[in-house]
Amino acid sequence: MPITVVEAQNDTPRDRLERLLEQRYGENHPLVGHKISTETIDVLLDHRSVRSYLPKPVPNEAVELAIAAAQSAPTSSNLQAWSVVAVEDRERKARINAVAGNQRQIDQAPLLLIWLADLSRLRRIADAEGSTSDGLDYVEGFLLAVIDAALAAQNALVAFESLGLGTCYIGALRNDPATVARELDLPALVFPVFGLTVGYPDPAIKTDAKPRLPQPTVLHRERYSENPSKDDLGLYNETLRAFQKIQSMTPIDWSEQVSRRIATKEALKNRDKLRDVLEGFGFQLK
Repeated sequence: MPITVVEAQNDTPRDRLERLLEQRYGENHPLVGHKISTETIDVLLDHRSVRSYLPKPVPNEAVELAIAAAQSAPTSSNLQAWSVVAVEDRERKARINAVAGNQRQIDQAPLLLIWLADLSRLRRIADAEGSTSDGLDYVEGFLLAVIDAALAAQNALVAFESLGLGTCYIGALRNDPATVARELDLPALVFPVFGLTVGYPDPAIKTDAKPRLPQPTVLHRERYSENPSKDDLGLYNETLRAFQKIQSMTPIDWSEQVSRRIATKEALKNRDKLRDVLEGFGFQLK
């Protein structure tokens, strides 16, 4: 069973959808009265990042099903320009965790999946065919591989959560991707985009779904509108602060958090150097 909100006795699909929308947007969500839903939509709406795991291994069958789901994601021109490395060895995981700042979820999770933008396989195929592969040397090639990896990983995440497992993306691997690459013996033209922890959530640690921006802030009709509503942003700040209180988190408005995160290159935690790093990985980015 997927991780779910607490269900009431005699719960109806519409009741459940209403609660899922309320936890995703807050009490004043604009989708009241919606009737259309499916089990897949329920799993998606109920997503939350899990950072506390039980010391119980992830069944290999679950991993293989999740990767099958990942391979079912769309891929540009069927190039399938991604790979993934499953890391379960505790010592290797600890060394990778040092790059990410020694995060609890990486330490506790029995499985760390590292998703890769992989142009190396395509170049090897072209070489074997006696063909050139100059098209891989442009920004489009790298962007294509990153998008492929992201789409695949999200399919896997949904598959894991539908099986009752918890997950958390780890973007901090990009703090030092060269160290991650050495640890995984990655060849040129293979870049670690992010990690994904997977495991059984610790039921003793309450994890709620983090509220998101009101839909009118992100959903544009026909033409893009640059200015988000101050009322929408104010409402979201209030909703997020309520969530922070429940989770015993330090209260901070989302707008202030965003401003801090993008204020300086130092806030990027070494990721301001990624262009040079990518060139070192063999990506020419013409």
